[in-house]
Amino acid sequence: MYGFPNIVTFLFWLAACLAGAAGGNNILMPPPVGIGLGVVLFLAGFSARVADQWQRAIVLRLGRFTGIRGPGLFWVAPFIDQVKVMIDMRVLTSSFKAEQTLTRDTVPVNVDGVLFWQVMDPARAALDVQDFTTAVGWAAQTALRDLIGRTTLADLLKGREAMEQALKEMIQLRIAAWGVTVQSVEMRDVVIPEDLQEAMSREAQAEREKNARVILGQAELLIAQQFADAGRVYEGRPIGLHLRAMNILYEGLKERGAIMVVPSSAVESMSLGGLSGLAALGREGLPSEAKPPGAQ
Repeated sequence: MYGFPNIVTFLFWLAACLAGAAGGNNILMPPPVGIGLGVVLFLAGFSARVADQWQRAIVLRLGRFTGIRGPGLFWVAPFIDQVKVMIDMRVLTSSFKAEQTLTRDTVPVNVDGVLFWQVMDPARAALDVQDFTTAVGWAAQTALRDLIGRTTLADLLKGREAMEQALKEMIQLRIAAWGVTVQSVEMRDVVIPEDLQEAMSREAQAEREKNARVILGQAELLIAQQFADAGRVYEGRPIGLHLRAMNILYEGLKERGAIMVVPSSAVESMSLGGLSGLAALGREGLPSEAKPPGAQ
């Protein structure tokens, strides 16, 4: 019997022993009174039960349900009433999983989940199902397998929150008749075959490469558009174009150790003064040890 023996029962039995001893020795009371008081206290010890704050006791009288007792101290009729089960009213957790379950697109997956649930009606949980804890676990597992069979792999991997909500509703429909409610459902892990993981990794890498090439092509298109705009700006403005060419030439020659070969036609078109101008630019940009002998 649940809650038996406990400290209250022990105290009643101790008092019964003391009362019987006192009556038998005729110290404090007559023997009949002492023995009768001892019997009463002994039976009271069988009647006392204690339930913890989070527990509810299911009491049966000659096999029939009579009520729910607890928490704290409560009494039952000795030898007639029985406390068959103590229901835990706290939020409980149950782990469940589905192994090698096929998704809607025929991909085998292993899914682990955790169910947070609570007993709201102790009488229904104790009387309407043989073992409500085991029944809740099986209901969660079968609901998970059903949900996986209706879902594609992509939705299973991306829409986890929606899956958890749908799974919670499915489990609640199955266990509501037992006086149990679902607090939340969390999917801990989704495991797919290794060869499929490699294929998905290659697919993701190819997708990234495609995106990189698309971005590069867009950049090339933007650069070409900007060059076309620049050509239209320089069109009909030869002086601006010459200045731009001279700036490019100067930027290339000012680096230490840089040598730039420029066709003479380009030098003449930029009006640099022929070869003397090019030599002067070369001397400005070349290191001192590379200058001709006698050059300043």
